[in-house]
Amino acid sequence: MTDAPRNRNRYAREVAVVAFAQSDHLRRTDELSEVEMVMPVLQEVLRQTGLKAGEIGFTCSGSSDYLAGRAFSFTMTLDGVGAWPPISESHVEMDGAWALYEAWVKLQTGEADTALVYSYGKSSPGPLRDVLTRQLDPYYLAPLWPDSVALAALQAQALIDAGETDEAALAAIGARSRSAAEANPHAQLRGTVPQGDYQVRPLRTGDCPPVGDGAAAVVLAAGDAARRLCRRPAWITGIDHRIEAHSLGLRDLTDSPSVRTAAEHAGLFDGPVDTAELHAPFTAQEVVLRKALRLDDTVTVNPSGGALAANPVMAAGLIRIGEAAARIHRGASDRAVAHATSGPCLQQNLVAVLEGES
Repeated sequence: MTDAPRNRNRYAREVAVVAFAQSDHLRRTDELSEVEMVMPVLQEVLRQTGLKAGEIGFTCSGSSDYLAGRAFSFTMTLDGVGAWPPISESHVEMDGAWALYEAWVKLQTGEADTALVYSYGKSSPGPLRDVLTRQLDPYYLAPLWPDSVALAALQAQALIDAGETDEAALAAIGARSRSAAEANPHAQLRGTVPQGDYQVRPLRTGDCPPVGDGAAAVVLAAGDAARRLCRRPAWITGIDHRIEAHSLGLRDLTDSPSVRTAAEHAGLFDGPVDTAELHAPFTAQEVVLRKALRLDDTVTVNPSGGALAANPVMAAGLIRIGEAAARIHRGASDRAVAHATSGPCLQQNLVAVLEGES
């Protein structure tokens, strides 16, 4: 166990994750609105710190209007935060991991000492595979309606053709992830799940994430505020995000240079990690991420079960950071890497390195 995180001085201020909460992730939450789904999570994450909503310096959320089916849908969930008296607030049309990045930047400027970050997604009301086609290139790809599973299957087949994996190895990744999720009370899928039929060859049902609803929230704090609010803060010693070319035809789907570059700039390769929470919604994507992040068998990968056990769109990436931080909070990890992705075939990627103090 290190005496102090090795890279905290690379930034203007020390910033840590001091609390994390998430909902139970379910296939459907027809009886709940987005506000009703988010409110218990917000209340729990604030309870962990003892802070009241009015004491938070900055609030940032991540969600998607395409899932909600209406413009500016995120304004509705501000009712769950409490936006009166007026608060300093922002929103990203991205996974909550990118909302965390914006909040981290805000704390670096010194304009706030604490930040509340939350994200949520209800995928159950509509056909998610069709909805996600709207993020594709509008001229060449989107008119063809290739859905997220079909594109992931292209990536999986490219890895198999390159000799980097096979269907049995992919099945083992799915089985390991969902077995790990048995210890996660919030996971949607836990324990043995049959591989099932092909969704799009070579991906079977067990290689794909569940469709469901869920929400998550974290609290960030800087310097002494973090030490006051948390017994063992999870210091963000490095964070960076990069993007691949938008056109899939310009990319080698068996590799992810953007993940590798983000990891380098986040300082991941400065020392070993013991835990990795990877946002790999499809089994083949874990193969790509392990290679790009140089993770060997000594690293515990997705002890929470990862996105194969629960994949609430727009919250799954933030959950990876929260799960890694929670392991540091309780002393199960000393240095962890968390990864979030958005877009088809690992198009956009964020890497965060978190460390605890002895």
